[in-house]
Amino acid sequence: MAIRKILEFPDPRLRTRAAVVPAVDGRIQTLIDDMFETMYDANGIGLAASQIDVHEQVIVIDLSSDGSAPRVFVNPTIEVIDETLDGYEEGCLSVPGFSEAVERPKAIKVEALDRDGRPIDETVTGLLAVCLQHEMDHLQGKLFVDYLSPLKRQRIRQRLEKEQRRKA
Repeated sequence: MAIRKILEFPDPRLRTRAAVVPAVDGRIQTLIDDMFETMYDANGIGLAASQIDVHEQVIVIDLSSDGSAPRVFVNPTIEVIDETLDGYEEGCLSVPGFSEAVERPKAIKVEALDRDGRPIDETVTGLLAVCLQHEMDHLQGKLFVDYLSPLKRQRIRQRLEKEQRRKA
């Protein structure tokens, strides 16, 4: 396992659409292990492969506080089950230090493959639904800042660019 570098907004690679994973094999399972290690190291609850510059449809999520509930979604698709919008304060490992309220559908159905290539078909709500939708956006080249006003998005961009120049 390895900790991978997480791309940060406004890196243009975050806008790349992820490709379908042709097979859940040893390479993908190693990627999944690296993604969990990277996510836990960064104190996150979700990570899309796109965030570590691997543009394939893989998402890892763990909503537990102790790393005991890892979930994997390969080639996920979602369908909105309840269009009622819920607002959550979202943050993102690719937009460090910022969080904003984003409204998303309350319930979704997800179909995907797990880390062993077995099918997943379930309806989810609450934080898991929010997290899945957030990570699905990454696979489509979209970030939570895209839901914000242009002014807020520009301010976040400027602060992160300044911080990135300071670190370089």
